[in-house]
Amino acid sequence: MTVNQIADQTPFTTADGSTIRSILDRTNAPVEEQSLAEATLPPGGATERHYHLVSEEFYYILSGDGIMEIEGETREVGPGDAILIPKGDWHQIRANESVELKLLCCCSPPYSHEDTYFSKEH
Repeated sequence: MTVNQIADQTPFTTADGSTIRSILDRTNAPVEEQSLAEATLPPGGATERHYHLVSEEFYYILSGDGIMEIEGETREVGPGDAILIPKGDWHQIRANESVELKLLCCCSPPYSHEDTYFSKEH
């Protein structure tokens, strides 16, 4: 049985610029098919617009609010919103100016820096 405590996970910055704590992934559990992390953006902060060639993502907003953009479509998001990001879709999330944005991010297959692209040339 694997049980990880988020408080025990060391935060790091991903290739897209968000600060995350891996809750369950290949670095801290015998994970094969998915990963789960908590991501945080400071007030007014944003991820760099990017896509993943092989990973499908779910975002689940825990606190704060912001703007989600996927393939040019934007929407305000806040606590309780679950967002599907299909593999290959350009996306970016931005926290509103007044509050930190905290979300869960689930990737399948598991997140990797190598699967984060900032241009169509890969």
